[in-house]
Amino acid sequence: MPVLARRRPPPVDKPATTRDNQRKSLLNWYDQNGRELPWRVRGGAADPYRVWLSEIMLQQTTVAAVGPYFERFLARWPKVEALAAAPRDELLGAWAGLGYYSRARNLHAAAQVLAEAGMPPDEAGWRALPGVGPYTAAAVAAIAFDRPANVVDGNVERVMARLHAVETPLPDAKAALRQLAAEFVTAERPGDWAQALMDLGATVCTPKAPRCARCPWIKSCAAYATGAPEKYPRRAAKAERPRRYGAAFRIERDGAFWLVRRPDKGLLGGMAALPTTEWRAKKWPRAEALKHAPAPAAWKKIGAVDHVFTHFALTLDVYAADAAPDGDGWWSDANALPTVFKKAAMAGRND
Repeated sequence: MPVLARRRPPPVDKPATTRDNQRKSLLNWYDQNGRELPWRVRGGAADPYRVWLSEIMLQQTTVAAVGPYFERFLARWPKVEALAAAPRDELLGAWAGLGYYSRARNLHAAAQVLAEAGMPPDEAGWRALPGVGPYTAAAVAAIAFDRPANVVDGNVERVMARLHAVETPLPDAKAALRQLAAEFVTAERPGDWAQALMDLGATVCTPKAPRCARCPWIKSCAAYATGAPEKYPRRAAKAERPRRYGAAFRIERDGAFWLVRRPDKGLLGGMAALPTTEWRAKKWPRAEALKHAPAPAAWKKIGAVDHVFTHFALTLDVYAADAAPDGDGWWSDANALPTVFKKAAMAGRND
């Protein structure tokens, strides 16, 4: 575990010196200020299916983006058995636009296990499922089954880093921040505690311009005492994101596009797509790119689109033609396409 460097704060008036007091003040704050979210239940038992579904969708995706998808999924597949029985292509189509598409494939695989074996009540049972890591397993165990679990996401890391003015930068500080969060976990209201910490980070202890005056921990926050809480957590310098290049081929007839299925392994695995070259570090000259076109035709470059993935940026040259495509594929509108291919499908429309 990295050595934990902390800044000693100057004295403050009447600090909340015990974790019991801090827990009590945060839970009281949560009871009055916690967010109303479609997957949350107040005053009753949470549905494990809803909690799991929401947590998978929320991985690296904002609450605002997830909300409509969550509602549509529940309307279409209200129980895990229905999700398990759905054709995978339907699920992938419903997921289009939400990003990180391996989540959708893992969601379908895990649903089939859950429909057969039932919902596990503990972290270990959830960790055994495809697409479920330490955070998601802890969140489901705490929120749906009231198990004392250490639920640590980016919001919780930020809160802990500021509460203790941790000088060690991320990502090196992750293990230490996780341990600091674990010190607060008890058997009292574990699900509410997990959601209270996340809500504090999401609505008050925000990355920029934190609303410290609204924070129940303001008197005990070491970062606030420094006068510059937004400087925490410290972060190591990021490496420049590399850029890759490719070409996409658009064939359109009567408002429908010729689509193909991407291989299961790799980025956007299993998703519908426009035919494309591989994506590489070197730009594709026209003649070389057209060797990968889905059919011989008078291909015309109609533009280029840019898209940013987690680990690289992508530029796609977009070619269009009236062609008779060869090979496996189908005609469809652009609704089932991931965002990068929707951009390619719409390229040149405003020229």
